[in-house]
Amino acid sequence: MTKDYYDVLGVTRDATSEQIKKAYRRLAMKYHPDVADTADAADKFKEIGEAYEVLHDANKRAMYDRGVDPLASGGFPGGAQGFGFPGGGAAGFDFTNLVDAMFGQAGARGPRSRVRRGQDALVRLSLTLAEAAFGITKPVRVETAVICGTCNGSGAKDGAEPVTCSTCHGQGDITQIQRSFLGDIRTTQPCPVCRGFGTTIPNPCGECSGEGRVRSQRTINVKIPAGVNAGNRIHLEHQGEVGPGGGPAGDLYVELSVEPHETFKRNGDDLEMVIKLPMTAAALGTEVTLPTLEAERDDLDAELSTVRLTIPSGTQSGSRIPIAGRGVPRLRGAGRGDLGVTLLVQTPGRLDDHQRNLLRQLAEARGEAGAEIAVEKQHKGVFGWLKDAFTQ
Repeated sequence: MTKDYYDVLGVTRDATSEQIKKAYRRLAMKYHPDVADTADAADKFKEIGEAYEVLHDANKRAMYDRGVDPLASGGFPGGAQGFGFPGGGAAGFDFTNLVDAMFGQAGARGPRSRVRRGQDALVRLSLTLAEAAFGITKPVRVETAVICGTCNGSGAKDGAEPVTCSTCHGQGDITQIQRSFLGDIRTTQPCPVCRGFGTTIPNPCGECSGEGRVRSQRTINVKIPAGVNAGNRIHLEHQGEVGPGGGPAGDLYVELSVEPHETFKRNGDDLEMVIKLPMTAAALGTEVTLPTLEAERDDLDAELSTVRLTIPSGTQSGSRIPIAGRGVPRLRGAGRGDLGVTLLVQTPGRLDDHQRNLLRQLAEARGEAGAEIAVEKQHKGVFGWLKDAFTQ
């Protein structure tokens, strides 16, 4: 042999397989004819391909180290001739090895297992605000692939066994050789007969057509923890799609949505509500009884369904009064948020003569009769106050 393949790749004779692959990847990228513009790029590319073909294979490398040329005619053990393709044993390089070396897939070829993990599944579940706040266990209807009960996942009829593929002889892939100006280019691809499994099923199961799984609907009881919110997902292991060949099931994700509530609005762990307050009650102060979100639960003490709120005298429209611990339970932590009550003071629209006279007397007593109206800068109005109150 006249070529020193170690010198071609620039590695020592005790180089590891990983060092040989890295050297080949670097040189192949440098001297590829589509990239390099030197006159000898094609010859150099062919030469490093031959060097990699020998040194990356343990058997060929051992032959080369003993002084035997593994690229001589008949030197390719298990070459393409065994599959009825021309060539095999001719000098050249394996294009599949080039791609594998580029992307780190060397050695990944071979028959695939029929048994594979199934895909994850996603279903959506709508909750009321009370269900999301306090938690609940709800049934969820799921349509996924389940293991075939007829063949028990084997895919074969009446307990028959898969047989070795006669096209690829159980290898799972076939190799083709194409002549080019670079030499003989070998490419490897999955066997079209067995689809890369290396075996075929002569008598597939009639129920699942050889897949080992069928689609079915089932009901799963999903436990929803207290404090979840719209967009949260519940992760259920091994409740997704059963894999091909009866492989292990993937996971199931339950994505939650929360229906709007007619009274309460959620803001993080806080609940917000708006109440209308007569002008006189806002001026004089009062106490009111308010419903809570617990009122929608049947398993709690009735005393928790309401809460008393003291409104101080002189309360202005748009004021927000928090009630501690009556909001939403914290999903990852102790305690609860607050119930924020925003007060909307109502001005009477219809007055009789007596009421009108009383208001005039009040205005005169307060020095407000005929008073000038001050214009606030950047006045936001009631709705602006409410917006600010909700975002405090």
